[in-house]
Amino acid sequence: MKVLVLNGPNLGRLDLRDSSVYGKLDFAGLKLFIETQGAALGFLADVRQSDSEVDIISWLHEAAEAKIPVIINPAAFTHYSYAIRDAAEMLTSPLIEVHISNPLRREEFRHTSVISGIASGTIAGFGPDSYRLALIALKEMQK
Repeated sequence: MKVLVLNGPNLGRLDLRDSSVYGKLDFAGLKLFIETQGAALGFLADVRQSDSEVDIISWLHEAAEAKIPVIINPAAFTHYSYAIRDAAEMLTSPLIEVHISNPLRREEFRHTSVISGIASGTIAGFGPDSYRLALIALKEMQK
């Protein structure tokens, strides 16, 4: 089964971000980790990243039309992109929101997610394992 794994702004530059928050993987390493963990659970993980709201909205439309489940790390878009929220709300397959860090342990402006209210679930604060845990949850939801 295919799963679309979407990543928002600045996640393509994990190698330049604060490693105490985001860990030591660069985006290529994170992508490989997600693909490997997905394959072990029977998923073909299509991992994408964009700094553009337009791209993410288009990919969510693609997933909605094809009825593909989505794991999304909206990054900074988490807190204010109602356009991404509206596109994600069109999904009929599961949507799992993930975050590498725990937004509730960070600055106050990161405490609000406009995505969480429409997501099947949210997993945050476990580094790259947030994605692995989301894949496990998705597998369980498919039973």
